[in-house]
Amino acid sequence: MEIPGVDLVALATWMDSVGLGSGPVEEAVILTGGTQNILLKFRRADRSYVLRRPPPHLRANSNETMRREARVLAAIAGSDVPHPGLIAACGDETVIGAAFYLMEPVDGFNPTAGLPPLHAGSPEIRRQMGLSMVEGIAALGALDYRAIGLEGLGKTENYLERQVVRWKSQLDSYAEFEGWTGPSEIPGVEKVGAWLEAHRPDSFQPGVIHGDFHLANVMFRHDGPQLAAIVDWELTTIGDPLLDLGWLLATWPETPDPRVEDVSVQPWTGFPTAAELVAHYRPRTRRDLAAIDWYAVLACYKLGIILEGTHARAGAGRAPKATGDLLHAKTIGLFERALRWIG
Repeated sequence: MEIPGVDLVALATWMDSVGLGSGPVEEAVILTGGTQNILLKFRRADRSYVLRRPPPHLRANSNETMRREARVLAAIAGSDVPHPGLIAACGDETVIGAAFYLMEPVDGFNPTAGLPPLHAGSPEIRRQMGLSMVEGIAALGALDYRAIGLEGLGKTENYLERQVVRWKSQLDSYAEFEGWTGPSEIPGVEKVGAWLEAHRPDSFQPGVIHGDFHLANVMFRHDGPQLAAIVDWELTTIGDPLLDLGWLLATWPETPDPRVEDVSVQPWTGFPTAAELVAHYRPRTRRDLAAIDWYAVLACYKLGIILEGTHARAGAGRAPKATGDLLHAKTIGLFERALRWIG
């Protein structure tokens, strides 16, 4: 069987060398693919595995991203943070053409793909689902990154001071794409950036952050509202963990009405409000949440600029136009939300 991006014979040979079973790789199936990172589920010697590697067309930092993900999963093993269990990692890019790692399959579901009857039928379970997401990032933010061996994973010096400058520079870089309509179509981009600079917290307590924490990047247990795992760790770093909470708030539906905004999980009734998420986080951290609105606005700013990159590439014919238009609309929505929050 041929799997794009994964040489199964080479994989089996490498697994032999690290003592992971014997015999052929069987029941291999791609869980995701295309331009995204590849997830390959398979069995070998009566054990199931999931392999994660970069897309076939590697980006400049693809291999380093895989090595970082594996490092973080190894570091948080045994913690209270729900995550896929790391089995083994291979930083050698020559084995299958890219760095990769093997992890335990997660017994769970992603809510954006649909809720099972138990969860769809109970507003209280849906409420607990939202609260369990808060518990997951609170547990992550509570870890001592030095004690678990993650010192050096990110630059903590002037972390907050660098945020607006870093992402404004990213937005400016899109001018290289011919056909991009420019930042003038993004409402309040200068106003939001100026507000962030003027209201930046004076200090922060560094910790591990997931970096892209929202409903599409978690899996829940089938038998209840608890998180089964936080997934997709490619943006993880050492920074300010309050940004993970801000990111959750920035992407959290403000209304259950899908006619008003894109609500990716249905039914939405029962899920906590943004204020309830913050209230649930507060007793689970030693960090000061007085400036949590700043982190939520920063998340809108950062995510909006990231999504606008696809719109810029689409204008130059380097991404599908429909995708670019969709993500541009999301960027506008994020900046409109930020403007409402700053008044």
